[in-house]
Amino acid sequence: MSPGKLVIAIDGPAASGKSTTARLVAERLGYVHVDTGAMYRAVTLKVLRAGIPPADGQGIARLLETTHVALRREGELIRVLLDGEDVNAEIRSPEVTRAVSAVSRHRSVREMMVREQRRMGAEGGLVLEGRDIGTVVFPDADLKFFLIAGIEARARRRGEELRARGISPDLGGLIEEIRERDSLDSTRDESPLRKAEDAIEIDTSHLTIEEQVRVVVERVRAVGEGKGA
Repeated sequence: MSPGKLVIAIDGPAASGKSTTARLVAERLGYVHVDTGAMYRAVTLKVLRAGIPPADGQGIARLLETTHVALRREGELIRVLLDGEDVNAEIRSPEVTRAVSAVSRHRSVREMMVREQRRMGAEGGLVLEGRDIGTVVFPDADLKFFLIAGIEARARRRGEELRARGISPDLGGLIEEIRERDSLDSTRDESPLRKAEDAIEIDTSHLTIEEQVRVVVERVRAVGEGKGA
């Protein structure tokens, strides 16, 4: 199989394992991993730095006129650049996490991100993960996956990520935060979170990352062989 041809979409709610799975799948297949969630977080960081309320769609639209978000590969690491600045650490802060859904609801933000993501995917050979990749950004993706998990399992994962960065979160607070994020993502007017009809659903509640990756890679290889790649 030639891994430079297919576009793989991995969608799902917060903390369902999308980012880690997508990154490792891309490494195994020699694809480029596009973390679309990180791109939205970068925009959110700029909104917060500018002191613009996340609900101020007009103010955010004006800010986007002078905003550039890019992804740069450094070995196995993907750097997120906001106006040329490496913001990999800052975009994972609790403040950005709490605001990103509200910022992402605005049409101007989503239109900007979709244009950039489609540009990156024009040549294929990508694994993209987010919440609307298989439904809006790449509805004709070669393969679509939709990852789900129980809310407590997702909260525990988010807690592990935060503790690795020296933050001690409250599990109950994380559960409420994720529940609110799910509601915002699923009910927004622009590109709401939903499973594409042709997406393969994977419940990751009791799967290891290695098991998740293996399921996706096996499907991708089978499709690639079927296409004669």
